[in-house]
Amino acid sequence: MELQKIILYYGFTPIADPTAVKMWQQELCERLGLKGRILISKHGINGTLGGDMSKLKEYVKLTKQYPGFRKIDFKWSMGTGNDFPRLRVRVRKELVAFDSPDAIVVTEAGIANGGKHLKPKAVDKLVEERGDDVVFFDGRNAFEAQIGKFKNAIIPDVQTTHDFVNEIKSGKYDHIKDKAVVTYCTGGVRCEILSAIMLENGFKEVYQIDGGIVRYGESQGDNSLWEGSLYVFDDRLNINFTEEAKTIGKCETCSSPTSRFRNCAALGCRDLILLCDTCAEDPANLVHTDQHTRGKRRQQVG
Repeated sequence: MELQKIILYYGFTPIADPTAVKMWQQELCERLGLKGRILISKHGINGTLGGDMSKLKEYVKLTKQYPGFRKIDFKWSMGTGNDFPRLRVRVRKELVAFDSPDAIVVTEAGIANGGKHLKPKAVDKLVEERGDDVVFFDGRNAFEAQIGKFKNAIIPDVQTTHDFVNEIKSGKYDHIKDKAVVTYCTGGVRCEILSAIMLENGFKEVYQIDGGIVRYGESQGDNSLWEGSLYVFDDRLNINFTEEAKTIGKCETCSSPTSRFRNCAALGCRDLILLCDTCAEDPANLVHTDQHTRGKRRQQVG
């Protein structure tokens, strides 16, 4: 069997006919035997795909032929061949469901009103130079931060990206509006929009990590400002950047260290439950009887 890989990517560019792009992407992926999820909107494309390495390389080559997609940063990681159950290509109003489609201004060069991009090493330099004047702001759902986050980061109490606009407008974070705020998320797409929303709401100096946590971890490893594992939206559920990754998550049942989320076994429950291996052996621990929403995987994001 050929080496299996996963690609994570997004690109912001005006798309006049999202339905036509959807049909092209659907046919392309089916022909190459790729599985995963792709979202397309008038603002661009956001996808995660898995399959044979050679087929993914062909996909990248052909996708970059679309003028607005030439500069897309495709992030690669190891796959298993069973990371996605099927292929889904959808047209949506937003690439990430902030319920704020007009918050961003998109040109052929990308988002024009978002936070400044910083390379991973530039992030470390900013912190080294300005210390406590720099604040890390998690742009993911709160449950993702249970297993990995930037040190001393602010973790907003949100379960989905729908919650972010009201959270930002709530006044909870007014005390950091004059600080250097570094937003971060898995691959960067959520922070493109989040940083624009923050700037629109009075934050003075907002940054985003170029390539997201993925690129930071690949560059700076685990002896850095990042700690723990990275939650990912496929059947792997988490990845580590090195063997030195810390385990910061705690089992919901016994509080033992763990980075393993498990799917809730109750009918209709889409929760993820953070459990150690021992507690996961008891079927009773695999059910959220109160249907708590701490870990719902509602959409593909990065």
